[in-house]
Amino acid sequence: MIRFIVLFVELCIICRSLGDYTEGSASSYHDTNEVHEDETSYTPQLDYKHPQWCHVLKLSNGEVSCSSPRGGHHRGSLGTRCLLSCVRGYKRLGQSSVQCMPNRRWSGSAVCRKIRCHLLPLIDYGMYSCSRGFVVDSRCDYTCYEGYQIEGDRYRMCQEGGTWSGTEPTCADHDPPKLKCPMPRVKVAEPGKLTAMVSWERPVAKDTADRALQVLRNGLESGSDFPEGIHIIRYKVSDQAHNTAKLRRCPKLKPPMHGYLTCSSDGNNYGAVCEYHCDPGFERTGFATRVCQLNRSWSDDAAQCILMAIKTDVRSAGALLDQFYEKRRLLVVSTPENGNQKYRLQNIMLQKAECGLDLRHVTVIELLGTSPRAVGRIKEQRLEPEVIEGLRQALYISTAYFTMVLLDEYGVDRERFINPTTSDELYSYVDEYLLTEEELERLEMNRDFCD
Repeated sequence: MIRFIVLFVELCIICRSLGDYTEGSASSYHDTNEVHEDETSYTPQLDYKHPQWCHVLKLSNGEVSCSSPRGGHHRGSLGTRCLLSCVRGYKRLGQSSVQCMPNRRWSGSAVCRKIRCHLLPLIDYGMYSCSRGFVVDSRCDYTCYEGYQIEGDRYRMCQEGGTWSGTEPTCADHDPPKLKCPMPRVKVAEPGKLTAMVSWERPVAKDTADRALQVLRNGLESGSDFPEGIHIIRYKVSDQAHNTAKLRRCPKLKPPMHGYLTCSSDGNNYGAVCEYHCDPGFERTGFATRVCQLNRSWSDDAAQCILMAIKTDVRSAGALLDQFYEKRRLLVVSTPENGNQKYRLQNIMLQKAECGLDLRHVTVIELLGTSPRAVGRIKEQRLEPEVIEGLRQALYISTAYFTMVLLDEYGVDRERFINPTTSDELYSYVDEYLLTEEELERLEMNRDFCD
């Protein structure tokens, strides 16, 4: 009984001291966290003793960057300020920054909503397909029905602002209808008559887009009596887009040096696609294809075929020769010393023949001097000593005298020269024994290049 009275007295003292502590304050905090305001205004001090004063902020599809008065990672302490932002493809709705308030709540909130572009309308005589629907970074590609050509942007992108890039394209009919006319015919008049009746089947017109075609005839109708002489009957067909047999054409493209073109749709009419190809041993730079556009000009710039990059830092003759297999022919020139008279004369002639050898896909490798001072090179690029020795052994080249070996694109030894040879003699041998018919045709087209 005595212990109970003492405990009660201690509790009374604690309650009285708490009352003294809160007396005169603007508000008092109770177990329920309710706030009772007094008539006197008062701004509470930041309480750093409670690091989790407000709950930790989370923003779905967004980022929260906070700075606390306490520093470090105290993201929920009183007075903490947080910046709210959304990831790409989402738009923030609400506050851009919030602060942890004395009432244990944040001063505002925000949500991240997915950005969507408006629904694209369908186009006449065409359709589109989208990679990701109508959200940011989705790409919608347009295609036209058979017989129609697209005009304008071929695709549109949903941008971060919720708008589409480019403008809506259209599908237009530019292909003329086709008309197959009957074969010419000769009709002999019957005895005693000055005319002859000639009949033929009416031509049938076809079009890739329209079915309603108008066929007009210039001249007598089939089954009419024709007087003596030559008669030309002309038919003309047009579609609803008023296309006739007249085509829109771009200038003829020239094939690249050391390469050739493959084109669709007769080569240079509207919509034709031409692809650039390079000969073996050459690499393409620039756009691979070009398209004949409606304004009769080609898209993009012409591609070029440049000599392939040769790796000369290899450690064996086999590794060097593998780079040329089925791509280039080789002319290996060997001399016991740089001052050799035959080599010096041959070197002058090879310099003049360089362009012609390039046209014939021939690369020159020089092996100069003997070990340990041997030098090997392909133009300005130097070869390793073991590669020089390996080439001479593989091709049975003596270091005692001037030698020149011609290899085909498969690395087969085709001809050897122990005396200087003119460029015309080299060209004649390569043209006659090593070039294919296709290579000869392209050589003829580019023969004036070296002049």
